[in-house]
Amino acid sequence: MLSRISSSLVPVLGQLTVSHDDDAAALPAGCLVVANHTSLIDPGVVLAALRRLGVEPVVLAAAGLWRIPVFGRMLEREGHIPVHRGTAHAADALRVAASALREGRQVLVYGEGRLPYRKDAAEAAPEVFRTGPARLALATGAPVVPLGQAGARRITSGGVPKQLAGFLTSPVRRPRVHVHVGAPVWLPGDVTAATAAAHAAVTGAWRVAAGRLGEPAALATPTALAA
Repeated sequence: MLSRISSSLVPVLGQLTVSHDDDAAALPAGCLVVANHTSLIDPGVVLAALRRLGVEPVVLAAAGLWRIPVFGRMLEREGHIPVHRGTAHAADALRVAASALREGRQVLVYGEGRLPYRKDAAEAAPEVFRTGPARLALATGAPVVPLGQAGARRITSGGVPKQLAGFLTSPVRRPRVHVHVGAPVWLPGDVTAATAAAHAAVTGAWRVAAGRLGEPAALATPTALAA
């Protein structure tokens, strides 16, 4: 249901286009989809894009969403996974996600684990990744499918008033949003190296997505992005 709602809502808010590498037309069972995180609306953008590719993943998301009436019950019923950051239960999410991967489900996780601290609507390369996605991939042997999304910040970004204004006006503005899905990659065995490899793969996918929108950040050199 979450994927279906996203597929209905996102086209109202903006113009979504999707591309993929040749080896990513069909995502493998039991893969870990790692995406960049830029806006409160981009989970919907990502789910709508993946549904176009025939994928309705299990999602790791902040546990606070489960406290929202009705929505929280829907998340629980569909098997999505709450992440209790900074608590003794934080590791539970990886354990549950590992079980889902072993059962052949596709699992969606955000590499940065948080939104960027920015007020403008422009794009920037993915920030530093947490180690969770790498540890999950290494524990299960799951391939990582890098996903780059760009343009969601044009729908809504910044502080609360700007977030609300962006969301309410986007059906009129209909900003362009693009998602690019990269080919599956298998990460190296060291967690640090694996985290760096996942970040590089997602950054490459983001660069394609942002480039499709003509975002200046996508044209920056890798050295400039790392600075």
